[in-house]
Amino acid sequence: MDISSQRLQNQQIARLRRGSAADLVSAFGAIQAQEYPFAKWALALRLAEKTTDAEIDEVVDRGEILRTHMLRATWHFVAATDLVWIQQLTAPRVHARLATYLRNFGIEKQTITKAIRVVERALAGRQYLTRQELRARMARVGITLGGTPLGLVIIHAELECVICSGPRRGKQSTYALVSERAPGARTLQRDEALAELTRRYFASHGPATIRDCVWWSSLTTAEVRRGLAMIEARSFDQDGLTYWMVNSTKVPQQRGAHVHLLPIYDEFLVAYRDRLAVPHGPSSYALGPMKHALVINGAVAGTWRTDRLGTVIVMPVRSLTARERAAVEARVEQLGRFLGVQMRTALER
Repeated sequence: MDISSQRLQNQQIARLRRGSAADLVSAFGAIQAQEYPFAKWALALRLAEKTTDAEIDEVVDRGEILRTHMLRATWHFVAATDLVWIQQLTAPRVHARLATYLRNFGIEKQTITKAIRVVERALAGRQYLTRQELRARMARVGITLGGTPLGLVIIHAELECVICSGPRRGKQSTYALVSERAPGARTLQRDEALAELTRRYFASHGPATIRDCVWWSSLTTAEVRRGLAMIEARSFDQDGLTYWMVNSTKVPQQRGAHVHLLPIYDEFLVAYRDRLAVPHGPSSYALGPMKHALVINGAVAGTWRTDRLGTVIVMPVRSLTARERAAVEARVEQLGRFLGVQMRTALER
């Protein structure tokens, strides 16, 4: 099986999704959102109905999509209705991983409890505050936190479903109470939640290995195996690995060059631990999650970046054909429409 092509279909990159941005996020369970401006592009490039950067901002500001720390304790987009049950399922493992950092920084349980009470009072009544404003509120009652210790306490409150993202204030993120921001969030029994998250991961990311899902979700290997059994997923062996999937989308015969400009931390690249299925080209740079990826026919073929002059600088690791260059130009135009600006293309080697 051509796993990378199948993933492009299931990840709604080659086969675009009809519906809203919130529907898309919900279908994935959660979508990495580490770099907010480019995380919005990760949503837009998967939607059949063309959307703009400003329109996704509006969806986030309305609270249909929330941005919070979850799964690997990194920023993710999650549909408001899904926030609570996913956190309740996965947060215990994340808490266990963060406990070492809390101890190393000398942050005691009573400090966390006191800080969260301050945060709850400060945000009550839809008073949306930035991280630094919450820090100032804590300081008033003698809780002096900054940098990583402050971040750890904030993440703890997010994992406990106390707070999540509020509306953006310019370029700044704010926090809100989950009880006010997502009052209709669902709760599920643990087995139901385990089956649901497993199904969503393998439906949107498959074919994938158990180790991939463990990496993505922070669940244990035993929990992922149980989830796969409950949803009756299918498996197959390839290149010495066992892959699982819950659906098999017919991949149309490729004609021409299938080119995508994927943003930093895109799910196509960061949601897997086993990397054999997605070729990373002849370069030894191994790309990694810290660059935007040029993907051609399911393989990483280079990187790209933007400059302040409105130019998308594409850096392929090999010479591009005329069709590939034309496809790159088309993707740059698509990015420009999303941003509402005219973009130019520059190829560098």
